[in-house]
Amino acid sequence: RSLFWLKLGTFQFALFRPVFMFLSTVLWTNGNYSLSNLSPKGAAIWISCFIAILTIIALWPVGIMFQQVRVLLNCKKIIPKFALYQFILILNHLQTAIINVLAAQRIIPCAPPLSSPARGAYISHQILIMEMFLITLISRVVYRRRYDELDPPECITEEAGVEKQTPILNVAVREDGL
Repeated sequence: RSLFWLKLGTFQFALFRPVFMFLSTVLWTNGNYSLSNLSPKGAAIWISCFIAILTIIALWPVGIMFQQVRVLLNCKKIIPKFALYQFILILNHLQTAIINVLAAQRIIPCAPPLSSPARGAYISHQILIMEMFLITLISRVVYRRRYDELDPPECITEEAGVEKQTPILNVAVREDGL
């Protein structure tokens, strides 16, 4: 029963975040949604808060499961994998949110072809591209399989119990060459 609630806690994020993103897109096309409008009457602050709450609710079951399997999966490098997972989530959401708030408050100055929010989005995307490249390199080290450590059980039993035989090919050549 607890596992069901933990699964539901992570599933709700995958279900409701796209719904809120679709809702924000519909409100934006109607002119009711603007990231620069951070007043309590604006939709942007409420949708952002709900998405933040959904993220926290989704991370909580993952943290509980990590605490339960941490010792069992230590040989599979679960601790760096989980740390990398959390770092990516926090980096992706928190950094983008901070840059968007700075751009909405005009702290990030506008450059002539780009407005302040557009320049904030540009800076956010450029930083994320570089960070995700570095995270890709780190992920390669963390998630890489070591094939010399793997030893399939069927190979061990074959080598121990049965001697290997050389396969015999029974080939007959006919006069017509086939």
